[in-house]
Amino acid sequence: MKMLRITAEGIPLFKEKLDVCFYTQQRMSEDDKESLYKMEGNYYLHPTCAFIGINAAGKTSVLKTINLALSIVKNEPINHAEAKNILGGTERATICIYFYDNRKYICCLETTIASKKAKTGDFVYSIISERLWEKSIASVKSKKYLTDFSGIEPIAFRNSKEAYLSDDVSFIIAHNKNTNDTVEVFSLLSYTNVNILPVTDDIPLEVIAFLDPTIEKLCFEQTEGKTFIHLKFRGEDEIVLNNSVDLEQYLSSGTIKGIITFSMVKEVLQSGGYLLIDEIENHFNKAIVTSLMRFFMDSRLNSKGGTLIFTTHYPELLDEYDRNDGIYIVKKRNGITVENLSYLLKRNDIKKSDAYQSGYLAGTTPAYEAYIGLKKKLAASID
Repeated sequence: MKMLRITAEGIPLFKEKLDVCFYTQQRMSEDDKESLYKMEGNYYLHPTCAFIGINAAGKTSVLKTINLALSIVKNEPINHAEAKNILGGTERATICIYFYDNRKYICCLETTIASKKAKTGDFVYSIISERLWEKSIASVKSKKYLTDFSGIEPIAFRNSKEAYLSDDVSFIIAHNKNTNDTVEVFSLLSYTNVNILPVTDDIPLEVIAFLDPTIEKLCFEQTEGKTFIHLKFRGEDEIVLNNSVDLEQYLSSGTIKGIITFSMVKEVLQSGGYLLIDEIENHFNKAIVTSLMRFFMDSRLNSKGGTLIFTTHYPELLDEYDRNDGIYIVKKRNGITVENLSYLLKRNDIKKSDAYQSGYLAGTTPAYEAYIGLKKKLAASID
């Protein structure tokens, strides 16, 4: 199952409808195809999607909305979903998920969610209506109509009287079962500022060497219900720990995050799934981040179409893209807005980081008035 597009309306933090496309929208050259995933015919998907904006623009909220949509199509109960709080007690939110299944059909799942307040004060969410459309990809005349279902009747509706379907689980569960289709999702949203290495049986030596070449050994040993961590640096004695929290004394936060991240990368590349990372540059230097992006952009390495979806503050990362349509600009203007860079910057040959930092795109750099105000405040406090 491959995501083509996700739209969301009615989520309180957003000023307008969120619309994210995972397929290419601009024209393609033969060189472009080397860094894209071929879905079918002349339809290609982006192996990496970047969301960039200044602090507090709403990038994390965008990532949470995408994560929630993926949870729905993956049959997870909404009330147990990692990103459920993005719904924020909405009266009514509608999420449309367009995907390509293993029958070579394009499907559209429309899920409408409502909330009510529990006695505990928390919101409880339920699905109040759902519809499902489908069409053969062979019937699509051009990319313009890939996710257009105008004039097509839904093939299924949610039955509110279905006894065996929880009211916060999508009825797409039946479709996925009948087509033997699924989607693998790996999220690092909860690891943005957490650096505790989970117990694992396998930490590839290649990953360790890439992140910190001074480490000769790092492994977990389970003995009589206890976990021991063996760590050895080059030229030093082996250290044995019994708590992964203690690793922070010996390993950098970048090494710990890197081990977690690259372990997930392996899973995503194997399954053709999705990896979501908030603030990808946190604890990493630029070389590690660009290497991560290039793994996904390598069509030979990423032959199953794994997708990296990330947020960043760093415009330099945008220059890794040859195209503009895999990049989204996030701004906050009385609510979160998200725009595809290809709509704002028509030419691919303009250096993306320069366009972003120059203020040419508007709203991508801190306001000059805010800068002057901060400068005056600092000057006054120093005097």
